[in-house]
Amino acid sequence: MKTRVLGIAIMLMLGLCAGHAQSDSVFDAITFRGIQDVYNLEFEKAEAEFKQLVAMRPEHPAGHFFLGMVTWWRIVIDLDNTQYDEDFFDAMDRVVDMCDSILDKDPNNVTAIFFKGGAVGFKGRLKFHREDYIAAANAGRKALPLVQTASELDPGNYDILLGTGMYNYYAEVIPSEYPWLKPLLLFVPSGDRKKGLEQLTIASEKGKYSSVETTYFLMQIYFFYEKDFGKALALAQRLHGQFDRNMLFHRYLGRCYASLLNWPETRRVFSQIVDRVEKGQRGYTVNAGREAEYYLGLCDMNTHEYESALTHFFRCDSLSRDLDTKGASGFMVMANLKAGNIYDILGKRDLAVAQYNKVLTMREYQDSHKQAVQFLKSAATY
Repeated sequence: MKTRVLGIAIMLMLGLCAGHAQSDSVFDAITFRGIQDVYNLEFEKAEAEFKQLVAMRPEHPAGHFFLGMVTWWRIVIDLDNTQYDEDFFDAMDRVVDMCDSILDKDPNNVTAIFFKGGAVGFKGRLKFHREDYIAAANAGRKALPLVQTASELDPGNYDILLGTGMYNYYAEVIPSEYPWLKPLLLFVPSGDRKKGLEQLTIASEKGKYSSVETTYFLMQIYFFYEKDFGKALALAQRLHGQFDRNMLFHRYLGRCYASLLNWPETRRVFSQIVDRVEKGQRGYTVNAGREAEYYLGLCDMNTHEYESALTHFFRCDSLSRDLDTKGASGFMVMANLKAGNIYDILGKRDLAVAQYNKVLTMREYQDSHKQAVQFLKSAATY
C-alpha cells in the first residue's frame, strides 16, 4: 500500500481541486450529492448526478471532471485492473482541453486553473501506479505552477490547501524517504513538512469540495510516514463513519487498529471485510479478502489461537498465489514467515524450517530474509 501513497508523492501535489466549481445552489447541491455517491462507491448514482452538471453547463469543466472521478474510483478500488485506464486519461484530457479554451480568453480564471491542475495531477497519479515514473514526474512539474497560481489568485480558498499542503509535505519528505527519486525532483523547490501538515489539516477540516480527499491523504501520511497511528485512526474512523461502504476507508480502519495492537477491534473490522467479500459487495475484492485473512491470522496468533491463525495465514498464501502475478507480495511473504513462527511455538521444528526456507525463495520484503535466516538458526519463541 505504501506505493499508493508514493503515487501521490511523486507529483508533490494536488488532489481534488474543485474550489470554484460554482456558486449556483442547485449546481452545488448536485455536485455534493455526486461526490457523496462516489465515496460510497455508488458509481451509477454519481454518474447520473454529474451528467446533470454537464447538461446544465456543458461548457463548464466541473461535470466532466467529476465524471472522470467516478472512473478514477473504479480504478482505485482494484488497481490491478487496467480496463478503465484509457477512459480515465481521455476524460482528464477533455477537462484540460476545456480549461485551456477558457484560459485562452481569461488567463486568470481560477476555476479553469483548479480543474486543469486537478486533471493533470490525477493523470500523474495513475501514471505512477502504472510505473511510468517519468510521465508521473512530468505531470507533477506541469501541475505545480497551476497550484501556485491558483493560490496567489485566491489565497483564502481552503480547497487549494490540499495541493499546497501535499507539495510542502512531500517536497521535504520524499528526497529523504526515497533517495532514488531525487533525480526526478532536481528542479522542484524545497518544501516544509510541518507547514504541509498544517495546510492539509485545515483543508481536511474546512475544505468545501476537497475535505474527504484531503482527509484520506492525511490519514495515509500519518499512517505511513509520521507513524502516528492514533491520529491515523481518528481520521479513518471519520472516513468510515461517513462512508461505511468504501472498502479503502474500511481497510485503513483495520490497519490502524492492528498497528495500535488493538486485536479485538482488528478482528471485528477484518471479519466484516471477509463477510463483505463473500457477499460480493462492490470494492470488496479478493485482494481485500487476502489482506483480511492476513490480519485475522495476526489476531489469532496474538491471542494464542495458533491453529486458527495457521488457517488464516494459509488462506492468505493461497489467495496470493492467484493475485501475485509479479512475484510474492508482502502478504504472501509475511504469512509464510508467521506460519513458520507458529510451527516453532507448537514444537513442529521441521515444518517451521520448511516455512523459513520457503520465505528465502521469495522476494525480499522489508527484512524477511534476515528474519528467516535468524529463525533457521534459532527457533522463534513468544
